Amino acid sequence: MTSHTLAPVLIVGGSGVVGAQAAHALRRLHPQLPIAIGGRDLAKAQTVAAAVGGASAVGVDLQRADLGLDAHARYSAVIVFVKDASLNTLKYAQAQGLPYLSTSSGSFEIAPEVALHLRKPGAAPILLASHWLAGAATLPALHYAREFARIDRIDLSALLDEEDMGGPAAAADYERLISAAGAQVLEDGQWRWLRGDEAGRSIRSVDGVEVAAAAYSPLDVVTLAAATDARWIRLDMALGVSASRRRGEAYSTEIAIEIEGLGHDGQPLRVRHELVHPAGQAPLTALCIALGIERLLGLAGGAVVAPGLYFPDSLIDPAYLLLRLQEAGVRQRRL
Repeated sequence: MTSHTLAPVLIVGGSGVVGAQAAHALRRLHPQLPIAIGGRDLAKAQTVAAAVGGASAVGVDLQRADLGLDAHARYSAVIVFVKDASLNTLKYAQAQGLPYLSTSSGSFEIAPEVALHLRKPGAAPILLASHWLAGAATLPALHYAREFARIDRIDLSALLDEEDMGGPAAAADYERLISAAGAQVLEDGQWRWLRGDEAGRSIRSVDGVEVAAAAYSPLDVVTLAAATDARWIRLDMALGVSASRRRGEAYSTEIAIEIEGLGHDGQPLRVRHELVHPAGQAPLTALCIALGIERLLGLAGGAVVAPGLYFPDSLIDPAYLLLRLQEAGVRQRRL
């Protein structure tokens, strides 16, 4: 099936900062793919749809089981860029048998999504992409991990420029995830939740400056724990000034991936990889989400995905994602 024969991809929250960029990323990847921008503010959604081109706009009401959509409307997938506490978006996708991709849940919040899948395991493919920037750290980490015969420790650090928080939905996600349950980390093979001062740590920016950070738990740590035998895994996030802005330039977003273990030659090995995007976090998130939908619909990387529960690394080849990131302007360095 080609992209122009599909029904529209419904992007709930598509008129927001990252949702709009995801729509543009999908349009660049697949110029003929129909897209529907869904939002509470129909006029705003219409503005984004016009800018994307070949897109429509629809009003979405998350408090309704039918999302307030036309009963005769048909879609090919549902992407959700807001925190849907009702999970009506997922229930709608399951009822329609549509691929579903979520982006806003912490590791302590996915039980309702998992429960809905377990109740109806054959209803739809569900991609849980609530990772840092939708997988922009975890998938490269898994690619770099191929250099190792044994992995003991993985430390991810993310520096988000304080001028690059994004829209209200992103700010609400950040506040909820840092305050609700603490941060989940793996320490010596044991799961722990860190709170308060215990979660604090400094991280090193790409220019060598130490920045105050704290443990953070989107889905990266649990994904990496399932994919590797590492006994120590954590992600730390800093909200501050990026290295580019310290130089007097525009803000950027930074990701550092440090892996420690044994190389394939049996010798101790520790490497640090740094990824920087000069336009900040939104383009990376948007691209990773677009690649997830591309894969769910079978537009690249394999056939249409069968019903099931997936993380991004279950569906997307890390090397392919890293290539796409580089094409999008990500600079990488190995230390």
